[in-house]
Amino acid sequence: MSKINSFKSKKTINANGKDYVIYSLTEAEKNGLKDINKLPKSLKVLLENLLRYEDNSTVDKTQINAIQSWLKTKTSDTEIAYRPARVLMQDYTGIPAVADLAAMRDAVKAKNKDPKKINPLSQVDLVIDHSVMVDNYANKDSFDLNVEKEFSRNGERYSFLKWGQQAFDNFKVVPPGTGICHQVNLEYLSKVVWSSEINGELTVYPDTLVGTDSHTTMVNGLAVLGWGVGGIEAEAVMLGQPISMLIPEVVGFEVKGKLPEGTTATDLVLTVTQMLRKKRCSW
Repeated sequence: MSKINSFKSKKTINANGKDYVIYSLTEAEKNGLKDINKLPKSLKVLLENLLRYEDNSTVDKTQINAIQSWLKTKTSDTEIAYRPARVLMQDYTGIPAVADLAAMRDAVKAKNKDPKKINPLSQVDLVIDHSVMVDNYANKDSFDLNVEKEFSRNGERYSFLKWGQQAFDNFKVVPPGTGICHQVNLEYLSKVVWSSEINGELTVYPDTLVGTDSHTTMVNGLAVLGWGVGGIEAEAVMLGQPISMLIPEVVGFEVKGKLPEGTTATDLVLTVTQMLRKKRCSW
């Protein structure tokens, strides 16, 4: 959490009889970050993240001011240190990550230290979905039979993941047969607002994540800020490290009128995506 609080954004609110710490953009605007209420919502979320983690080491006033300065030119080449609230993994990248944690515990134990101190520092959810095969279909027992075969084929690695869920804090496994990765993220894992006790203070903050599934960004439809990343970046976040990234480009898209008969929301989304890709090529 912020050790500096340059813009006096830290404040306490009360909800349902409990006190919560927040990092308020309203307070930050009063104390030097002029007009940040005009920022796009996605950049407001990143700004709150920087205010929350300002430490003059990974995050300093330069990064915070750079987001405020975005308002002048609507672009920026400043690199920021972003710490998402959680990590989403699928089994292909998650199993090596758990193996790395297990190896770290072995190394700590070899030095006669407490191996249980090795845990993910961010919430990690591993969704097993990419490995499920379809052997049975077109009958009422297909789903149960496919899942049963899945467990018999992959019993060893699932036992390893079950051990990981029991052994590590902040690590949960969603079993096969529950749903595909981004569906589970949308329907079960996303909270929009998270709360956790940090340094003895109950703190609330926006739900943000990085995920190793290519469709991680679908969660943005719930106003949850998500980025698709590789396994190395996801594992770094899992171990409490920030991701270095440029302040992202933000493009507004206004939709008018109504869809013609016979078209679906998916048609609209794919059309918008195609148009944005063409625009990106001309930048």
